[in-house]
Amino acid sequence: MIYHPETSNIGIEIDPSTVVHSHVVIHDQVKLGKDCKVQSFVFIPNGVEIEDNVFIGPHVCFTNDPKMDIVPQGQFVPTKTIVHRGVHIGANACIKAGVIIGEGAIIGMGSVVLHDVAPGVIVVGNPARPI
Repeated sequence: MIYHPETSNIGIEIDPSTVVHSHVVIHDQVKLGKDCKVQSFVFIPNGVEIEDNVFIGPHVCFTNDPKMDIVPQGQFVPTKTIVHRGVHIGANACIKAGVIIGEGAIIGMGSVVLHDVAPGVIVVGNPARPI
């Protein structure tokens, strides 16, 4: 279900069990699983894969270029980022390109995730660290 699709830019098919709120940007090469909840103002660029049962809080930003290189038009290849099943990502978190977030991990609100997060671990802060 997509709330207010006229206010979002969604380039993929959304499973009916997944809820996407307003003002969300999801690019056309994103993989988004079933039973996910994507809150308002989330940005998900190409290269991001999100498995089932993931909660993404408002204003979460994923990135897909860890080096921010200047690449000629049409030659950019996004860096793959994976969010495994059952992850919860708090509001205003920022996820660096290439990060793998393990199953059942929790990302605290406002965290800046620069490194992989092990399954079941809670990380918070800037940079995000386990607690």
